[in-house]
Amino acid sequence: MRLKNKTALITGGNSGIGLATARLFAAEGARVVITGRNQATLQAAAEGLGPNALAVVADATDIAATEQAIEQAVKTFGKLDIVFANAGIAGSTPIGGTALVAFESVLRTNITSVFFTVQAAAPYLNDGASVILNSSVIAVLGNPGYAAYAASKAGVRAMGRVMASELAPRGIRVNVVSPGAAKTPIWNGAAPTAEAFAVLDKRISRSIPLGRLGEAEEVAKTVLFLASDDASNVNGAEIFVDGGTSGAPAGAPIYRG
Repeated sequence: MRLKNKTALITGGNSGIGLATARLFAAEGARVVITGRNQATLQAAAEGLGPNALAVVADATDIAATEQAIEQAVKTFGKLDIVFANAGIAGSTPIGGTALVAFESVLRTNITSVFFTVQAAAPYLNDGASVILNSSVIAVLGNPGYAAYAASKAGVRAMGRVMASELAPRGIRVNVVSPGAAKTPIWNGAAPTAEAFAVLDKRISRSIPLGRLGEAEEVAKTVLFLASDDASNVNGAEIFVDGGTSGAPAGAPIYRG
């Protein structure tokens, strides 16, 4: 077991990539603390994770609630070995059709809360701990209508490097995972039905070199690597889990004959 006797905190751990990671961490022997806004889904997730799991209701944008959640985690399981700052939201913010509150909501959730999650956790991190930040392939693609989301995720990439420098004296590694399009609840707004999602899946898959959306579990496996001692000399790095979207876009089915 790669995470035996380690304690992990995962924000947004009640669905999608966060929940997939929590399940994998638990299977690898970790004590897992998950946070989220929905009490019902949190509790259901925690029950599925087993006795070494703790669910704490905390909106990532509520800094005081995040601080309290971390204190509760430490009180329950001891100091932290892993932090996966995963919580985030999507949001369309096209030029000419975006209100200030909508733009700032994306930034507050996706970058401000990430910084304050790490800041709140820092005093409770064991030396040699691992911090993983969740960015996105959207940070580098220039997708129309997603200025706030792209800016927030690009900020996470840059912030991860700064954090890696700041925490290096304690042997704490900070790395970034950048998922591409994956099958998670983040699409519920754009594709609320199974039929709508099937259409969306087919369209997006044509732009991915491997020809398909990723799975949350595939991202979780990359987070596990970064969290474990297998990545003991990986620091300040970013790993794209996007089927080649960012690195080899010309290989996508849309460009094939």
